[in-house]
Amino acid sequence: MAYEAEISRSNPGCLVFLVDQSGSMEEEVDAGVPQRKAVAVAEAINRLLFELTVKCGKEDTVRDYFHVAVVGYGATVGPVFGGELQGRDLIPISVVADNPAYMSQQTVLVSDGAGGFVEAAQGKPIWVEPVASGGTPMNEALRYAETLVAGWVSEHPGGFPPIVLNLTDGASTDGDPVGAGHAISTHVTADGPALLFNLHVSMGQQDPVTFPDSEDGLPNGLSHTLFSMSSVLPDHMRGYAQSLGYVVSGATRGFVYNGDISSVVQFLDIGTRVTNFR
Repeated sequence: MAYEAEISRSNPGCLVFLVDQSGSMEEEVDAGVPQRKAVAVAEAINRLLFELTVKCGKEDTVRDYFHVAVVGYGATVGPVFGGELQGRDLIPISVVADNPAYMSQQTVLVSDGAGGFVEAAQGKPIWVEPVASGGTPMNEALRYAETLVAGWVSEHPGGFPPIVLNLTDGASTDGDPVGAGHAISTHVTADGPALLFNLHVSMGQQDPVTFPDSEDGLPNGLSHTLFSMSSVLPDHMRGYAQSLGYVVSGATRGFVYNGDISSVVQFLDIGTRVTNFR
């Protein structure tokens, strides 16, 4: 399938993020960085949401080229937007842009106009908070995503297929998730099946496996499970991954195992890469 459908306000794209919020996400993301997995993932998603609002900005407005959902799974399964967006699923990107839960203030250096720099306060929009509690009901989360995907495909049968990105640090605690993962790709637009990509966030104890094209060398059962339900990267995403230095082939899948902080950021960047905006 081509994955070349034009994305426009009349035919927007669909992005669904599944975020593991189990108790183990309280652990540090890798041995050398004192940052919890939950914090690293939340920061990466907030950064991506902001970048999407910028990408969709035209003529002083944010155009609705995408609708976005962020679904957490841990003690509960459901949407995790904060503030005015609390409890909502797929939301137009312009509404996301207008309704961060709050602005986090940070100090940055800016030019003073005379060759030097001064400190200035800069606001950073926050939509998703880090959470770490409960088990890992990945099955339920994937079924939740499938419901969103099914509804989207029904309403946008000619559009770019929905993209689901699952970020987790461990095995499902509510049964084998492969069937639920494969069910997502049974929903097909005229441009191809819906896509499911999976990122495993590690504690930095092993080398990452990035965008493999086979199960050869995968270290354990969890990695085989996540690989088996990950979609093959479309051509344009594969080309972008190659430009970043990844070794890819026509069978490369949207899958990373033992990812660190930089892997999280690049995984989200590659996995949400689409073409043909109008």
